[in-house]
Amino acid sequence: MARKKPSGGTPATTALTAAGVTFTIHEYDHDPRSESYGGEAAAAMGISPAQVFKTLLADVDGALTVAVVPVSGQLDLKALARAVGGRRAAMADPRAAERATGYVLGGISPLGQKRAHPTVVDETALDHATVFVSAGRRGMEVELAPADLVRLTAATTAPVGR
Repeated sequence: MARKKPSGGTPATTALTAAGVTFTIHEYDHDPRSESYGGEAAAAMGISPAQVFKTLLADVDGALTVAVVPVSGQLDLKALARAVGGRRAAMADPRAAERATGYVLGGISPLGQKRAHPTVVDETALDHATVFVSAGRRGMEVELAPADLVRLTAATTAPVGR
């Protein structure tokens, strides 16, 4: 497992610490040529891609919505819209996602975002004792209990991955 000593906090780790949640930081050397941030994270840490979750932002009926889905799959936009009571969903503009969250693409964490957004965590997260999500920086993941992820993001769980 590729681990390095944590190099500093992020808004995500600050939020976790403030909430008193148990978590572990995992860092690895990010390759800027990597085509899949989540796939790279799973490979670098030697864990199943089904346990690593990516954070995506979508526009659901004009409102930014966060979806947290396994890196081994894709976001089902229709299912996301249904999960939040919307009619139509499309991927958010990458720049809008960065502005709204305070993070850069490939490092967007569902935790510690600038503003709270409706959040849906794919229900498969609950199948694991712990899950990995971005800690707010490329090459940095946070491992935590899925129940803590859901609670701290005020998320609902639904089958939004495919």
